[in-house]
Amino acid sequence: MSILHCKFTKLLKYMNGRLSIKMLETLATEVKEEDWSRYRPYSEIPGPKPVPFLGNTWRFIPFIGDFKIQAVDQVSKRLYKEYGDIVKLEGLLGRPDMVFIYDANEIERIFRQEERMPYRPSMPSLNYYKHVLRKEYFKDNAGVIAVHGESWYNFRSKVQQVMLQPRTARMYINAIEEASLAFLKRIGKIRDKNDEVPDDFMNEIHKWSLESIARVALDVRLGCVDDDANVETQQLIDAVTTFFKNVGVLELKIPFWKYFNTPTWLQYVNALDTIVSITSKYTTIALSRIKEIEKSDKEPSLLERVLALEKDTKLATILSLDLFLVGIDTTSSAVASTLYQLVLNPDKQDLVYDEICRVLPTKDMQLEGKHIDKLKYLKACIKETLRLYPVVIGNGRCMTKDTIIKGYRVPKGVQVVFQHYVISNLDKYFPRSKEFLPERWLQDDGVHHSFASLPFGYGRRMCLGRRFAELEMLVVIAKILQRYKVEYHRERLEYYISPMYTPKGSLNLKFIDR
Repeated sequence: MSILHCKFTKLLKYMNGRLSIKMLETLATEVKEEDWSRYRPYSEIPGPKPVPFLGNTWRFIPFIGDFKIQAVDQVSKRLYKEYGDIVKLEGLLGRPDMVFIYDANEIERIFRQEERMPYRPSMPSLNYYKHVLRKEYFKDNAGVIAVHGESWYNFRSKVQQVMLQPRTARMYINAIEEASLAFLKRIGKIRDKNDEVPDDFMNEIHKWSLESIARVALDVRLGCVDDDANVETQQLIDAVTTFFKNVGVLELKIPFWKYFNTPTWLQYVNALDTIVSITSKYTTIALSRIKEIEKSDKEPSLLERVLALEKDTKLATILSLDLFLVGIDTTSSAVASTLYQLVLNPDKQDLVYDEICRVLPTKDMQLEGKHIDKLKYLKACIKETLRLYPVVIGNGRCMTKDTIIKGYRVPKGVQVVFQHYVISNLDKYFPRSKEFLPERWLQDDGVHHSFASLPFGYGRRMCLGRRFAELEMLVVIAKILQRYKVEYHRERLEYYISPMYTPKGSLNLKFIDR
């Protein structure tokens, strides 16, 4: 009887403040035509009013607009404070309307009921590059980024078996550890006499991220963190950074690029061409090596695994391209942000170090899966960092049918954006939300809403590289803290979007030998 009572109590806690499954079913996203009139019209959704001709696009124009692309986090906060849980941003030239959602229950409902081929808010610039400008290269294998419908579904179905299984990611612990140890040597070389790293340390983290991706995806050692690193590796990093910086301008400002070649558009295309060229080169090298070596004791690369399943070199090549395109800046920004939070909270860093010492008593002990499982407090620190400062501050879906959201009629074609950064910093979802409290992730009492912090997204379009990104972050931070005590003695940094959500300014961390 006491066991039943205990289980029932836990169930009540979990359901507290949440919609039950039955309630979710009664709030179906597809509403019968005769019931449509019961809900409030789309025109009544609150939001900033558009002006004639320029709509709301003028708000992103320098000098006259009151929205800045680099400060979208603050714009999002402001919209929530002014208008509430649902906000409409209409009149965006060349783009559909956007509806911002600040309610975790609504986000859960939409995710739970998403269809077989959900649509993300489109990226017209990347879509044009893949399907028009470089159509001959991509053809029917355009990958998963800025791709929708059957093409996306077919590609995703073929690669997700390899990409999303946790046990597959674990097979690459040694490769990721090797890249991380090379990064540690690099840190030791670039420190000054005060143990501080130089102003461009963020670029060094990018190099580590690129090296890790290359080891896992292609089983290629690029030597990114070596003193004599190939110039192409820096060109690739610069191209990825340019891609992310320019995509915000192309997507949110007046889309002149659709009518003539603007400087921003030309930089964007050149960056993408560079990414395609360099990644294709290294993929070709990897493919040639695979053909030459039929049997090996080494763990096969992701490229080899996909080829073994699908026998499609083009598909494997495009997957590698997508991994390099979105895996460098995102993972490195998350690592930089976590290190920064740990230097701001030295008591938490001490707890992580104590845990690492228990799990890995000697510095030369090789990491294994069983060690990763025991680094629970480090995992909690990464989760807490990504709650406070998610690398990508929002996610979303493009409505493929008329939908009821927060009691309003939202028509097909509208882009619904889930404002994760704002939501995950609200006290109603995370008590004492402004504080860095990794301990909240070690509690097993359902105190936080599972859809209030989604740094990797959710559902059918969840980040394809999530398992590898999580492993890379765990390994590199564990190895850094095992070797160094990390401090920061400069002016406190604010966060901004450039191109990921990351600390603004030089990350002159101090790495002190333990």
